[in-house]
Amino acid sequence: MNSITAYEKDIELQSSFLKSFKPQKLLLSTYQKNTYFSGSGDSLVSSLLAESFSGGLVKAMDPLDLFNNKKMIKSKHVYFVSISGNTISNIKVAKIAKKATAITSNPTSRLANVCDDVITLNFPSTGLFTAGSISFLESALTCISLVKKITVPDVLIFRKAKFCAKKVKLSKKIFVLGNLFTYPIAMYCAAKFYEVLGYDAHYCRIEQFSHMELFSAKKGDSVIIFEEKNSHNKQLDKHLKKIGMNVIHPDIPSKKLDQIIFSVFFSQMIVLNEAKKKKMKECHFVDAKNIRNVSNQMIY
Repeated sequence: MNSITAYEKDIELQSSFLKSFKPQKLLLSTYQKNTYFSGSGDSLVSSLLAESFSGGLVKAMDPLDLFNNKKMIKSKHVYFVSISGNTISNIKVAKIAKKATAITSNPTSRLANVCDDVITLNFPSTGLFTAGSISFLESALTCISLVKKITVPDVLIFRKAKFCAKKVKLSKKIFVLGNLFTYPIAMYCAAKFYEVLGYDAHYCRIEQFSHMELFSAKKGDSVIIFEEKNSHNKQLDKHLKKIGMNVIHPDIPSKKLDQIIFSVFFSQMIVLNEAKKKKMKECHFVDAKNIRNVSNQMIY
């Protein structure tokens, strides 16, 4: 099985996974104030979601920043999100944190071994090397459920996102915009464009786009807006279309968690659909061996 097929199969597994997901025990608000979430790549996105859903009580931090500013964690409980459990920056920080908990799919990993506690992720998968989808979904929901009581939506949200994604046409330069809750998903979406397609993608907050990234945009570029339709983003949509931009503004649900899950599925599907249009067999990062080697040397 090639990595694009594995990616598609992992995406499809998520609809049944939603039914089986069990939230974590909620952390008390007084405890959340002394808690950091940390991770890299998709795991940083999960950490940022914990921060936004906690109302800013917990903080999401880059592990290398924590390592270079050790005083920040001497009195904190740090939750390290890492699917592999082998990211070296996480391991270094876990050794010096006051208390450390690993959120990982590998309970015998190096990270798990240096942490005080482990939350094990048990997502089903094809087991093949591909871009993160269901692994990210479980880590994201796990982090959110630690800071806020949640009710996971039913599988209709998966079907809706899949249907909406079929209508999307993309250019090779893409801007993904989000708000307090969906900005992390804008980051996740851009990551899938990088990993699967090797596309030129940018993630930013909706307000900041008009101040900064817009000035690098050109006619025909794509802008994806992950926010429920309102007067502000409708104006943005209108003005961007006037100057020839390709605006993609799906009909996002109103509930915050539903927005996140819909946007995750939508991100995965538009990237998968683009890869299939291009008749790709392998994800870009699989074929880009030199780049992947540099990544591995820095991460592990």
